[in-house]
Amino acid sequence: MAWWSRTPGLSQEPGEPKKSVPKGVWNKCERCAATVYEADLDANLRVCASCGHHFKMSTDARIAMICDEGSWQEHDLGLESTDRLGFRVNGKKYSDSLKAQHKKMGSGDAYRGGSATVGGMQVEVGFFVFEFMGGSMGSVVGEKITRQFERALAHRRPAIVFCASGGARMQEGVLSLVQMAKTSAARSRLREAKIPYIAVLLHPTTGGVAASIAMLGDVIVAEPEALIGFAGPRVIEQTIRQQLPPGFQRSEFLLEHGMVDLVVPRADLKAQLVRLLRWFDPANVGVGDAADTLVDDTVADDADDDLAADHADDDGAPARNGRNGAGGNGVAHAADDDD
Repeated sequence: MAWWSRTPGLSQEPGEPKKSVPKGVWNKCERCAATVYEADLDANLRVCASCGHHFKMSTDARIAMICDEGSWQEHDLGLESTDRLGFRVNGKKYSDSLKAQHKKMGSGDAYRGGSATVGGMQVEVGFFVFEFMGGSMGSVVGEKITRQFERALAHRRPAIVFCASGGARMQEGVLSLVQMAKTSAARSRLREAKIPYIAVLLHPTTGGVAASIAMLGDVIVAEPEALIGFAGPRVIEQTIRQQLPPGFQRSEFLLEHGMVDLVVPRADLKAQLVRLLRWFDPANVGVGDAADTLVDDTVADDADDDLAADHADDDGAPARNGRNGAGGNGVAHAADDDD
């Protein structure tokens, strides 16, 4: 017999029911392993106060964070996916998966697009809904993004897309792959009309979304430590049989190698978007001045210098950090050359 054993019931009165902590009260930080109170985490925009780790944020919370209060007007609510191919995986119908998602989250799909004001400026803004089948891009997602760009073109408003997706939706086969070309074509019409498009990359942004609209922004912004890439690092390592460098495919790594323009903490994100919108349209200077207090002036000035340097590269100078001049990045210019 062990020299010590636990006697049950010493910490509670006889007959008293066992107490347990309800689910959803505490969370654990993936980076520093700190135990975080959920209410404090929500109050801090789902960012760990100890180490700055960015937790995933719900789409509703992100809309409330980015859009001015009361300005969000969602469009295309009636669009929902259907199972045109009769797809099954492991004996489960795609139509049944859609029904389960709708029962869990209500009507809609993996994208929400609408009109709003950001810092007092009218924009057409859309958000991938990662909670719905991993934010995968199917026919409905591609149609909603295209309609958003068409509204931006019709009203001559800037377009913003918040990307968080696992890529194309395999259950829709080639129909989902076509959305890459469809959304990219709609984005190119904005570029021809000189209407700004800002892409904000969240964790994770991968697959067909990363290979299309996510990398076609005039300015590409990313949250810290976001996973961004086409294939996952494990697949790449197995394919090339080499160990990848530390931080590979994270937003800081992509910033260093010229694939994104800015890495902005979540608390500063709205203020930085306001500054970018003003930068693209000088007529908006003076609108929403209060947002300036949300971002450090030194960081913001550095960002403006970076953008100005990028646009100066149209004269033939090498692009700063590998990004090309006004109107997009190397991916966008390569697509234009093909045309």
